Amino acid sequence: MAPARTLEGRRALVTGAGRRLGREIARALAAQGASLALHCRNSEEETRALAAELAAGGTAAAVFPADLTDPMQGAALVGRAVAEAGPLDILVNSASIFEEETLEEMSAKSVHRNVDINALAPFHTARAFARQGRAGVVVNLLDTMIRDYDRKHLPYHLSKRMLFTLTRAMAVEYAPLVRVNAVAPGLVLPPEGEDESYLRALAHTNPLNAHGCGGDVARAVLFLVESPFVTGQVIYVDGGRHLRGAMYD
Repeated sequence: MAPARTLEGRRALVTGAGRRLGREIARALAAQGASLALHCRNSEEETRALAAELAAGGTAAAVFPADLTDPMQGAALVGRAVAEAGPLDILVNSASIFEEETLEEMSAKSVHRNVDINALAPFHTARAFARQGRAGVVVNLLDTMIRDYDRKHLPYHLSKRMLFTLTRAMAVEYAPLVRVNAVAPGLVLPPEGEDESYLRALAHTNPLNAHGCGGDVARAVLFLVESPFVTGQVIYVDGGRHLRGAMYD
C-alpha cells in the first residue's frame, strides 16, 4: 500500500517557485498531495514548465506572475491566488535576491531593494494570508548567516535579519489560527554560475564537513508544515554552521 499523502486536499502558494529552492519545495509539497499556486517574476517559462510537470503527475498547479520588487504586490498575489485557485492553507516565502555588496559599497537604494523583496514582500504575503481568517501555516526562507556577519552581502544580510524578526512577530500576532516558522539554509546550493565544486570547497566551514542539497531544505519545510504544535521556530539546514561562534546564543 502506498504511504498516505499528508497534504492531500490542502493548497499552497510558493513564491519564487520556478527555480532553485522554490522549485524543490513546490515539488515536495506536491508529492505530499498539496495543490500549488506557483509565483514567478523573471522565470515564467521555468515556472510554467514546473506547473506542466506537476499537472502530468496529477497535481493541480497554476502560475501567478508578480513583481515583488513592489512589496505591496505580495498582498495582491495572495488575493489573486485565492480568487483563482481557492483558499490557501500553506504559504512558503522563497522568492529573494542575493546581491554581493559590502558596507563600503552599500547604498540606500540597494538596502531598500533588498528589504522590499526579501523582507517586506514576505510580510505582505503573510499578512494577506492570515487575513483569510482560516487555519494555516507560513514558512519563510532565511539564511544561516543571520547568526553571523555576512560582510560580502550586507544589504541581503540586513533584509534576512529583518525577516527573522518579522517571522517571530507574526508567529505571536497571527496565533492561534496561523503558525509562522522559517528555514535557514546554509551550504545547499551553489551561487548562480557555480557548480558542486563550490560546495565541496566550503564543506570544511561546518561541523559536518559536508554540503547539503535542495531536498534537505524541502524536507525541513515539510516538517514545519506538518507539525501543528510548532510556531516561531527556525530550522537551520546548514550542517551546524550556525553554531560557529554562537554556541550559547
